[in-house]
Order: sequence, then C-alpha cells, then structure tokens
Amino acid sequence: MNEADALDIVRTAIWTVITATGPAVAGAMFVGLIIALFQALTQIQEMTLTFIPKIVVIFILIAMTGPFIGSQIFSLTEMVYGRIEHGF
Repeated sequence: MNEADALDIVRTAIWTVITATGPAVAGAMFVGLIIALFQALTQIQEMTLTFIPKIVVIFILIAMTGPFIGSQIFSLTEMVYGRIEHGF
C-alpha cells in the first residue's frame, strides 16, 4: 500500500460520511432556519424550541434514509475489504 492508495481510501471514506449524513444535516439546517425565522418574528426565545424539532426531524430522516446510509457504508466496507483481499 502506497500513499496514493491510502489517500484514495481516506477520500472515499470522507465522501461516504458526507453523503451518508447529508440528508440529516440538510433537514436539521432547514428546520433550524425555519425556527430561527419564527423566533425572530415572534421574539420567543425559548431554548427547547430550537432543539426538540431538530432532534425529531433528524430521527425521522435517519429512519427514512437508513437503507441509503447502510448501502453507503456497506459499499465503502466492501471496497476496503476488496483492496485488502487483493493486496491493494
């Protein structure tokens, strides 16, 4: 294994993390933006108002995109094990 192989594995792992967490992060950002707008318009500054909806949305999105996240992690694992098996 040389530096190019190691960099390719790291690049693929980082890309897998970004694509697997993308839906949950995007959902949390969207809900956070809506809540921030609501708080700015109504001047309600309750701290739990920001956290509870985000957590609920993140759990719902993780449950909905679970197969996609699993397939991303499975393909990364399969690629790494394949390289180990074939000696890079």
